[in-house]
Amino acid sequence: MTSERRPRIAVINDDGITAKGIQALSEAMTGFGDVYVIAPDSPQSGMGHAVTFSSILKLHPFEFGRGVTEARSCSGTPVDCVKLAVAEVFGEDNLPDLLVSGINHGSNASINVIYSGTMSAAVEGAMCGIPSVGFSLLDERWDADFSASVEVAKTVVKGILQHGLPAGTCLNVNIPKVAKEDLKGIRICRQAMGHWRDTFDQRATPGGSPYYWMRGEFHNPDKGKDTDIYALQEGYASVVPVQFDLTAHHTIGTLNSWNLDHEA
Repeated sequence: MTSERRPRIAVINDDGITAKGIQALSEAMTGFGDVYVIAPDSPQSGMGHAVTFSSILKLHPFEFGRGVTEARSCSGTPVDCVKLAVAEVFGEDNLPDLLVSGINHGSNASINVIYSGTMSAAVEGAMCGIPSVGFSLLDERWDADFSASVEVAKTVVKGILQHGLPAGTCLNVNIPKVAKEDLKGIRICRQAMGHWRDTFDQRATPGGSPYYWMRGEFHNPDKGKDTDIYALQEGYASVVPVQFDLTAHHTIGTLNSWNLDHEA
């Protein structure tokens, strides 16, 4: 950061531009720089890294308040918001100094990071070369208390602005559902190797046609004490560094031993 201007901070989410979480995060970020909100005009939870190809995208000015420099609502997904922010709001030669996503209403710890629109926005930001972080509170209620989450966000953002992030890396930050005074601290963790066991309720329309409603239970066989799930259960906020290089580097040697490089 130079002393000549304040950092420019892009704020994205997946719960929609009117969600309480993005309101709390945006207001907190005004203490660090000029805040630009670009967020979906409706909830986009579970969209992952989806982008819009088959329909038009709309970007409209939005009266956000809370000390925000500029706000726009987007008809697309969280990743669409990042792409439009880079191409239309800031410009590829004038990227923001930081991208923050959230604060999500609900957990994005463990395998949830794969499905998360919140974290996909942060990953897209990192892909564009912007230091990026996603914040999530383990409380899905729309009237959740974000006071502890805001304090965690301020601490993490201060660290990013001071030290930067490695290229190709963003941060996945989750905060337990506790009162601010009961938060034990912040831990750097790895992603727990948990998973969802999906079930579906089969129902019927008034005309008798079947349809399905997804259910499921989260299972975590990973008992490591260095995971995000463990930290959250113990009352700590978890910080997991995430990379968008999905290569299983440790498997390359095994595949080379298969001797696949031969003529058919």
